[in-house]
Amino acid sequence: MKFSVLLLSVALFIYSHKINAQSIPKKSIAVKKITTQIKIDGSIDEPEWQNGGLANKFIQFQPTPFLPEDKGNESEVRFLYDNEGIYVGGYLHEKNKDSIAAELSGRDGFGNNDFVGVVFDTYQDKLNGFEYFLTPLNEQWDAKVSPNDGNNEDFSWNAVWQSAVRIQPDGWSFEMFIPYSAIRFGSKKIQDWGLNVVRQRRKSGQKFFWQPLDPTVNGFLTQEGNITGFENIKPPLRLQLSPYFSTYYTHDGAAPAGTKKGEASVNGGMDIKYGINQAFTLDMTLIPDFGQVRNDRVVLNLSPFEQRFSENRDFFTEGTELFNKGDLFYSRRIGGQPIHFDDAYKAAGPGGKVISNPGQSKLINATKISGRTQKGLGIGILNAVTKPQYAIIEDPSKTTKKFETDPLTNYNIIVLDQTLKNNSSISFVNTSVLRSGSDYDSDVAAALFDFNDKKNKWNVGGRVSVSNIMAAKGNVLTGYAHNLYFGKTSGRLTFSISQDLVNDKYDKSDLGYYTNGNYLDHRGFVGYNWNKPIGMFNSMRMNVNGSLSRLLTPLDILKRKEMMFQYASVNYNFNGQTKKLAYLGINLSFRPNGNDFYEARKPGRAYKYGHSEGFSAYYESNDAKKFSFESSLSGRKGGVFARRNLYYSLSGKIRFNSKFSIEESISNGQTWNDAGWAASLPNDIIFARRNINNVENSLNFKYSFTNRMGLTFTAFHLFTKVEPQQFYSLNLTGDLIPNTTFNQNRNQNYNLLGADLLYNWQFAQGSFITLAWKDIGSDFSRSFEKNYYRNFSNIISGNQFTSFSLRVIYFLDYVTFRNKMKGKKAA
Repeated sequence: MKFSVLLLSVALFIYSHKINAQSIPKKSIAVKKITTQIKIDGSIDEPEWQNGGLANKFIQFQPTPFLPEDKGNESEVRFLYDNEGIYVGGYLHEKNKDSIAAELSGRDGFGNNDFVGVVFDTYQDKLNGFEYFLTPLNEQWDAKVSPNDGNNEDFSWNAVWQSAVRIQPDGWSFEMFIPYSAIRFGSKKIQDWGLNVVRQRRKSGQKFFWQPLDPTVNGFLTQEGNITGFENIKPPLRLQLSPYFSTYYTHDGAAPAGTKKGEASVNGGMDIKYGINQAFTLDMTLIPDFGQVRNDRVVLNLSPFEQRFSENRDFFTEGTELFNKGDLFYSRRIGGQPIHFDDAYKAAGPGGKVISNPGQSKLINATKISGRTQKGLGIGILNAVTKPQYAIIEDPSKTTKKFETDPLTNYNIIVLDQTLKNNSSISFVNTSVLRSGSDYDSDVAAALFDFNDKKNKWNVGGRVSVSNIMAAKGNVLTGYAHNLYFGKTSGRLTFSISQDLVNDKYDKSDLGYYTNGNYLDHRGFVGYNWNKPIGMFNSMRMNVNGSLSRLLTPLDILKRKEMMFQYASVNYNFNGQTKKLAYLGINLSFRPNGNDFYEARKPGRAYKYGHSEGFSAYYESNDAKKFSFESSLSGRKGGVFARRNLYYSLSGKIRFNSKFSIEESISNGQTWNDAGWAASLPNDIIFARRNINNVENSLNFKYSFTNRMGLTFTAFHLFTKVEPQQFYSLNLTGDLIPNTTFNQNRNQNYNLLGADLLYNWQFAQGSFITLAWKDIGSDFSRSFEKNYYRNFSNIISGNQFTSFSLRVIYFLDYVTFRNKMKGKKAA
């Protein structure tokens, strides 16, 4: 079967028709300035619209590139501007009104929607852009485009702008007003910007662009058209305040006996956004409130590395594309677990106990400055301060004392990013963590470059990084790392090769996510794309990739050169979209024998693992239907104990109407005869041959009352069971020897149960009232219930942490407030 699939793909590769890269002329429109104000009501009936710059004659991008729009489904979008901002209005024709796909899915929630979007490249550097989208039900999406890992759209960025939509007998019309405070641009007297306009017709799977895109060309900003003639535009004083008020009631079911389980609190603070000048913005959060962020899904972590969590705090997700350059910034470090959290339990000593030990440090304030000059220099500065954190320890004599688990700490990141010709760039990134007292400090710096040729066909780039860990006594540990890559990025056939080198002293973990160093990795990738319909597919992609990793310097305690090899892998991937708008794909992989230098949890010790083969497949139905589903199946076999793994997942979504939907997902992974660390003894390292069972269930209800008010409910349950079958000792050569004397109970039974109920109402532009109920609890034991349903009932009856909260945030814009006051005086 594997050979047949590979042979079929090779045959398609050989006999498919060639698609030559087309020479596409650049489109351009001239924007018109107006002196009268347009009412944003979704109806483009003001006479000024007839003189606006017109974007029409859209060209299909998917599923068949370069086809013109069908007659009767044409798109017409016009552009105007005044001294306050930019007006975008349009009419999107539909032969059949029932062809419009519309679902209330919330701000930046794609859902099952048609949409229209405008993309501005205000600096014309083909790297950085601003996007504004509308759906037929007048829900807004917006994003910043940056070149991190390709053309990346950051939908966590939110601007405040106006819009309105009207469903028409033969389609839908819309109007947008984008104030200059919601976009960044240079200071030239006369400005031309890069422009594209996109339209999606969800039910037909069609996507169109005003400036045609060639799918074989790298990037979409590199293929933009132009909008010309902005004259004497200047942003107003950009001062926006978002004061908040919140109140909480929490109940900690796991609180120690004799302590108060319930607690009420009232909080207040403010977010500030200030335009320093035309291009740069200052963001500050004073006395931040992160109590309503979503629950983390903390898994039973069987790996030697920490679990990485998503960032859910708006301040650290919105407009942070500059700070993500170089992969040195992991925002969850700020306000994360104190560095001496575990030391508190050691400090308690025999007979003592820890009464309280907060798992997160408190953020005092955070500030960021970001923007880009007219000459393309992007500057980003982020600074945050966390207050000292203490644990309360009780000694055997019942005397309590404070133990500092985290000192007063300052976190800082500085980014300089200079755009160059041919959508190229060079960058410098520096992160630092400064701690008060005797704790160590850290500093990491990186220089990056990314160059493309004039035809945007070839790409070369890399990163060089140096880390310094500075102890209080003046000792400095300096580490080094680099990444280099080269490849062909345009055309149906693409490839890349890369090298990653990290020495054994490099460490970026204080403000970045970092697992291990001391390695030299090489990777290669070759891919081929079919971008026009062929057979049963609208499009197909195939690639083969491989990797080879070894230690940079010997870690094995015997310093043997043969123990420097870590791993190698070869993967084959195929995926495509069918004519019925479903997606499917397969993966085949192989890994030869290798050495794991981390699973033993002791420096210098290695564990030899055996070769393995794996497969995976997935299928996603057309999610424009009222009922849609996704499924996947994967498996792997091989290893020291003939390990076998089987994983499946299934999720389904029912849309009852444009307002109400339910989504359910379940996954189950079972592993037999897995080899993994079990315990560390003074003179021995114990591994176990074990069976592992993972089950995850999640349920989501969503009901939207209007495009500004909605209710969501999410519940999830994670269950992991680890059952050792036999124990082994790890010898110095990396082999596992049966151990018949070790008899500790290493069973693991873990449950995590969480739920969130959220009511959100945007009662004014940028202003929200949010009611939230959160409940989460976990349970770990060395004995387990074999029956899943009884196991589930046990966690329900356990000790949960519950929170009820109300949060009100009000958006105040200085210019809007000033204009209202002028209007009142005039009246």
